[in-house]
Amino acid sequence: MGAKDITEKALEAYNDVFADIINVLLFNGEQAVKESELEDAVARYHYKADGGKIHEMERDTAKYWKDSSIRIACFGYENQTVPDIDAPLRGAGYDGSEYRRQMLDDYEETINKDGTKKTARKRKPRYPVITLFLYFGYRKHWDKPLTLHGCLDIPERLKPYVNDYKINLFEIAYLTDEQVSLFKSDFRIVADYFVQMRKNNSYVAKPETIKHVHGLLELMAVLTNDQRFMEACNAMGKEAASMCGVLDQIEKKGIEKGIKQGIEQGIEQGIERGIERGIEQEQKHIISNMYKEGCDAGTISRLTKIPIEMVRDVINEIL
Repeated sequence: MGAKDITEKALEAYNDVFADIINVLLFNGEQAVKESELEDAVARYHYKADGGKIHEMERDTAKYWKDSSIRIACFGYENQTVPDIDAPLRGAGYDGSEYRRQMLDDYEETINKDGTKKTARKRKPRYPVITLFLYFGYRKHWDKPLTLHGCLDIPERLKPYVNDYKINLFEIAYLTDEQVSLFKSDFRIVADYFVQMRKNNSYVAKPETIKHVHGLLELMAVLTNDQRFMEACNAMGKEAASMCGVLDQIEKKGIEKGIKQGIEQGIEQGIERGIERGIEQEQKHIISNMYKEGCDAGTISRLTKIPIEMVRDVINEIL
């Protein structure tokens, strides 16, 4: 996906969100994984290449699922905003690195036998590694290979001997409304946003509370490449909020920016030519900039007290 969150805990790294995603996507809403059963896994792996140089690769998020002190599985997430032809190669690399870590995690134990000491290597239980690719594109379905074979140019005579690997891909924007309703954490807001954008190319927020405000807004900023979410994040405290409040904050910032730019441009382009003409020109710039910041005609008219007919005329000139 590219950008990594290094200042706040990423949304998916919170145990309640991580467990929620697993329970909905893998277990159809059954509460199979409890947040208390999760612990952070090492998301960074090292390998040698280029004549022995150490390289590293990093998952977006990874956690161990534990029953008491026994690890049941390791889950990892990879966020995708665009289809990636090499996704199966990356997935195989992540899973293979975690399996190798399990092999290296065995330990030696000294036991007394017949009055003598003997050192034996103890094999720890092995557990499965599962990687989920979460695709957030809403303008088109994933159209790249889902298997390792699909990524490789394999001669027919070799194909029977090349082991395949399939990624677990979930297209978040193409979940059903019923599936979205199964989420109990903040991830429901994320999923609902992308489903609505796919269906309507617009988003109407629901009055539900956000628990991890900064984590959600930072993730939304990265997934949508819309820095207004980051601006809203920086302007809001850590207390609980709603997406309605977030959008109000974004609208407020847009209005302030639009008014400021409109006044500045109105002055630059000649308010001195006449007070009446200057005011009209200033209003047009305000309308134009607010519209470009995402405000609709009704909102602009309501907040600026400019007649709706003039607002619509200016917007029609822009289109």
